[in-house]
Parts: sequence; structure tokens; C-alpha cells
Amino acid sequence: MSDRELDAAGITDPGLRQAYARCRRLNARHGKTYFLATRLLPVQHRPAVHALYGFARWADDIVDTLDPATTALERSARLARLQRDLRTGLREGDSTEPVVRALADTAHRYAIDHRHFTDFMTAMRADLDVTDYATYTDLRRYTYGSAEVIGLQMLPVLGTVVPREEAAPHAAALGVAFQLTNFLRDVGEDLDRGRVYLPADLLAAHGVDRQLLLWSRRTARADRRITAALRDFERLTRELYREAAPGLAMLHPLSRPCIRTAFVLYGGILDAVAEDGYRSVQRRAAVPRRRRAAVALDGLARVAAARLRHRPPRTPREPAPAVPEGPAPASAPEPMHRRFA
Repeated sequence: MSDRELDAAGITDPGLRQAYARCRRLNARHGKTYFLATRLLPVQHRPAVHALYGFARWADDIVDTLDPATTALERSARLARLQRDLRTGLREGDSTEPVVRALADTAHRYAIDHRHFTDFMTAMRADLDVTDYATYTDLRRYTYGSAEVIGLQMLPVLGTVVPREEAAPHAAALGVAFQLTNFLRDVGEDLDRGRVYLPADLLAAHGVDRQLLLWSRRTARADRRITAALRDFERLTRELYREAAPGLAMLHPLSRPCIRTAFVLYGGILDAVAEDGYRSVQRRAAVPRRRRAAVALDGLARVAAARLRHRPPRTPREPAPAVPEGPAPASAPEPMHRRFA
């Protein structure tokens, strides 16, 4: 974390500055696509975004480690310890654990609903035990906690030009679109972790099951049935991008270039998977470096234009009161691992 970003955000405590810096390092190491887009945000808002995504990546690392020396019981214990630290940190606004400390500070500054973090941890715990999803509806229940709430956490930081509840469904849809994009790209890597995120009913409609996916992974051979299933999943994912798109104009003008850049870059991952022949069981498709650079340059141009026309969204001078934890609403909507990479 640069001193300029922390100074602009009004973060002066040395220990807290170190906590935010750790979150930034987590993002830089694990999430190249979103880290690149985050560089387009107003400088004073970058630490908060790094805190939100840094915490999410850290939890994800606990769940998704491939270290054979780490047992399922150890992962569960580490996640439970993180959940306890989170609960205490959000209640007290502080923590001895750096990543939780930065998250708690961000939640306090921007009055982010604590239920979003609770729901996220519920989804992370599901990844310890759940290895597949019978239907798309089942998958969307999972992605509510693993992805929709990430978009909802971001809204108070990004700022909106409409009432926040009007922008919320689009932000939630974009969070899921990003995650489903990663699921499509990482089919093979998820198989290595014992998971299949593509719904079983969608796969079965094309004559695909886990055994066929494992055969394709093991032999590095394509199968037209798998190709058809992945193409169908891509269609569902693109529908979510269309659902999310109107929300871009609802964001504060200086936040739009960042999210638009992420929108285009993640959409480019779908294009890369298709151009690679839907071979994501065998290998991970990547957006060419030149294409990423072109999108980033376009984002920089949009930032420059926006700064000429608008003042940056206000950073709270005084921390807003924390939103108390509580049970998720009974009518919570249906439903970022590599989730956020």
C-alpha cells in the first residue's frame, strides 16, 4: 500500500497502515485482473477495496489450499478461527489479526452491513464439505454468499448516483458473473480440489458427469459433450453480465472506470475460453497481455475524462457507526477462488 493511498484515505495509525498493506499484497499476488482494475479507483478508496478483497482472498486460501500436509480438519479449524476473529473484529472495530483489522476498519468507516461478511463465511464453510451442485438454483444459493455479497460490500465504497438499493441488484449480479466466469475458466483446477461447480443437471443435459470430466482432465482429451456443456454455462454467465450492465451508470462517475474495466476484462476471460475451444478442463485460458493492456489504457483515459468533470466521492472524515450483526433477512435474494482472481 503506498503512503499516498493511505494518507488520502485518512489512515494514520502505523499498525492499521500495515494491516491495509497486507491486504494489498494479497490482492496483488492472487487477483491480477481485479488488482489492475482497482488501480483506476480514486486513490482514497483503494485501501478499502483492498481490505474487502484481501479478506475474501485470505478466507479462500484457507479453503482451497492444495498443500497435502493440510488436512480437512485443519482447514476447518483455521476457518473457524477466522470466523471468530471476524465476529470479534466487527463488534469491536479492531483486531490483532491484520487482515481482519483492516476489514473491520473499512466496515466501520463505510457502515457496511455486517451480514454480508457473515453470509460470505457461511459460503466458505460450505466449500469444506460441498463438492458439487445438483442444479443451477442450488449453485446460485451458494453464490449469494460467495459472490453477491462481495458486490454489495463494494457499493458503499464505490458510491452511487442513485439510491443504493436501486444499484444493489446489478452489483450483486456482477459479483456472480465474475465468479461464474472463474468457474468456467477453472474447471480443471476445481476438479483437482475435488469440486465441480458446474450444475449436475446442466452437465447431464449434455451427457456429462464427474467421471467424464475426470477422464478428460486425466487424458488431456477434449469431448464434444463437455464442450457443449461449457458453452451452455457460458450462456448463463453472459446473461448475468447483461443483468449487471445497467448498474455501471449508477456508480459514482469516478468509480465507473474501475468497474467497467473489470467488467470488460472478466468478459474477456469468457472470450478466451471460447477461443481456446472450451478446453478449460485441461488448461486455464488467459486473456492476451496486449488485450489486457488495451483495456487498461482505455480505463485510464476514462479516469482522466471523469476527473475533469467530477469531484471524487467523499471519504468519511469520521467513522460511521457500525451496523450490528443480525440474522439474514428471510427474503434474502437467491444467489468472488480464484473466486476473485
